[in-house]
Amino acid sequence: MDTQKITLQRLAPVAVALLLTLLVGCSSIPTMVPDMALRPSRAVQLEGAHGALSPKQSKEILAKLKKDGDDTNIFDKHLALESEIVGSPLVVGNKVELLIDGPTTYNAMFAAIEAAKDHINMETFIIENDEVGQRFIELLVNKQRSGVQVNLIYDSVGSLNTPAAFFTPLIESGGKVLEFNPVNPLNARKTWQVTQRDHRKLLIVDGKTAFVGGINISSVYSRGSHGGGSFGKSKPDKDKQPWRDTHLRMAGPIAGEFQKLFLATWFQQQGAPLEIKSYFPELSTQGNNVVRAIGSSPEESYSLIFSTLLSAINSAETNIFLTNAYFVPDPQMLAALKNAVKRGVDVRLLLPEKTDSFLVLNASRSYYDELLSADIKIFERQDALLHAKTVVIDGVWSTIGSTNLDWRSFVNNQEINAVILGQDFGAQMQVLFDKDLESSKQITLEAWRKRALSARIKERAARLWARWL
Repeated sequence: MDTQKITLQRLAPVAVALLLTLLVGCSSIPTMVPDMALRPSRAVQLEGAHGALSPKQSKEILAKLKKDGDDTNIFDKHLALESEIVGSPLVVGNKVELLIDGPTTYNAMFAAIEAAKDHINMETFIIENDEVGQRFIELLVNKQRSGVQVNLIYDSVGSLNTPAAFFTPLIESGGKVLEFNPVNPLNARKTWQVTQRDHRKLLIVDGKTAFVGGINISSVYSRGSHGGGSFGKSKPDKDKQPWRDTHLRMAGPIAGEFQKLFLATWFQQQGAPLEIKSYFPELSTQGNNVVRAIGSSPEESYSLIFSTLLSAINSAETNIFLTNAYFVPDPQMLAALKNAVKRGVDVRLLLPEKTDSFLVLNASRSYYDELLSADIKIFERQDALLHAKTVVIDGVWSTIGSTNLDWRSFVNNQEINAVILGQDFGAQMQVLFDKDLESSKQITLEAWRKRALSARIKERAARLWARWL
């Protein structure tokens, strides 16, 4: 869930209907059976730039991912787990680059957009009418006029403050723009589903490069959290905390899997017919990362992202380092984390000290006593507004994406994540997590139980709304 100030007048026509929908449409996260790693094993099937690899090729590639002399049982276990979960394939031959905070991510996106030759597909929860949003629209319009087809999906609620006129230049230049589940029921293309939101952040360029993560299109990201510079011509307001977030740039065969997810959303939302372009070009090997693209939708019987994460947590053997902006776990997630500690796993949660949603923050803190009592370590990021959604498990299983660990993400939102397998990338994730810990404060059970009564009341009140946050 990404929150922003939404003009109340624009919400008035749907406020009552939305409230009724929330109250009567209470959904639960389906009970998962995360024991897939315990099923009879089978040969792991990998895919590359030209389709399925032979068993010999797969074995050779997997051997290269393991560090010489290290115990590789943990890697093998997570690899088997990923292969057992039905869904998109494990794809080899990718180059994956970590992008930290807004300025770095935007600059990488701008470079990719400017280099586009065939098409640009973009899907985002928030695109604001500010300096960052205007820069994106300007670049997209210029590419459309040069003959590169631009297709844009934005969420109606996430971008509620963005006027329709903001998209006019892109539409007039020939770009395709699709509003996901319009708030106005008169504009609905199918059944009005205002509680179902498109929370994905996805950019695909020429079907060869994909960007995925937690960063929206907004000037709140204009300043980096680790002194990584700033974006834009205007001087960032130093009185406001920078936003700390994580994104990915991926080049290689995995781009085709993310392309499928974008096009599926476009067709499900009954978007206008797309121009004929090379959406699935011939792809080549760009690196040695093994990646899986995972998309979840509220129209599915369960969240594939939730199932995958829960299974990975239940298979953890050494450590679970979890960073999340909105942590309001369901009973299954709580049990999985506590059981991991009982197995001797080092479980650490990196959560925000401040947020753009105080209701979610208090709901999250209502779980602290239970978590700390189970010997789960909790850290709160200082001096930045933490918005990242990442996990690294056993140093070999990593995920980055748009998914928060709350009910809304797993029940009502369209989300998108990348899972990366391998020790090299896991080591990068570990370095990033440790760097965040340097700017964080550890919460101890003794200190937590001394907090003010007013804080306890806020937490208990917010907990009542946990399923709708």
